[in-house]
Amino acid sequence: MTAPAPNPAPVADTDSDDAQRPRRKGIYILPNLFTLAALFGGFYAIVMAMNGQFEQSAIGIFCAMVLDSLDGRVARMTNTQSAFGEQMDSLSDMVSFGAAPALIVYEWALKGMGKLGWIAAFVYCSGAALRLARFNTNIGVVDKRFFQGLPSPAAAALVVGLIWVVTDGSPEGRSLPWMPWLAFAFTLYAGLTMVTNVPFYSFKDVNFRKTVPFIVIVAIALGFAVITIHPPIVLFGVFVVYGFSGYAVFVWKKLKGKPVSVISTSTDEPDEAGLHR
Repeated sequence: MTAPAPNPAPVADTDSDDAQRPRRKGIYILPNLFTLAALFGGFYAIVMAMNGQFEQSAIGIFCAMVLDSLDGRVARMTNTQSAFGEQMDSLSDMVSFGAAPALIVYEWALKGMGKLGWIAAFVYCSGAALRLARFNTNIGVVDKRFFQGLPSPAAAALVVGLIWVVTDGSPEGRSLPWMPWLAFAFTLYAGLTMVTNVPFYSFKDVNFRKTVPFIVIVAIALGFAVITIHPPIVLFGVFVVYGFSGYAVFVWKKLKGKPVSVISTSTDEPDEAGLHR
């Protein structure tokens, strides 16, 4: 009598194992490289301010602004959007356009004002944090054509642009008796305007894939030429105009009887055309 043959070893179902095993999610490198570069710009600005090189600090913040404007567009153009990229962008913005400008302006002019100085810097820093948090939570219900409050990069340009203009013209300009109060006013204005409901045009409805008249290209070339005349004054002037434009839009809408809020409550209202796009 022969012994029964041993049962064959069970064969692993590799196909079902592979299907059940969670796949490791990767990170898109291209848009996040721009985000990391923007973060480096903010960190570089802080380091330069600690060493008293405030002009380099301002240049670092403005470079971070350019890079921050590119990461989202690159992600959309290459179809590499991700939740990780959105969170990374917000954290980078908080450093480059929230903490960095507050620390730079405090070190540059507000330190000698005592409690008023660090309170103004904190108002700006907390305003940037609140503005970014509100932006992330309201992203699905805000008219894409407008920002709800002053965007943090523009607020940083107001604060740091003043420093750039003064230090570029004369290093002794910060020692003028009224300069700390001017920096105090700009810091408070930028910080509080970030958390208002005032609409600021976002330029997000500008489509770079569409054809444009030849005169538009000429105007862009002239714009670059004007900036090169004196970058600190020109860029600061542009952002000062933009920093007050939201209130002009607010007053104009009020006078016309149009809704001034950029928050949508319905997709069927004719006054909310352009929302939910």
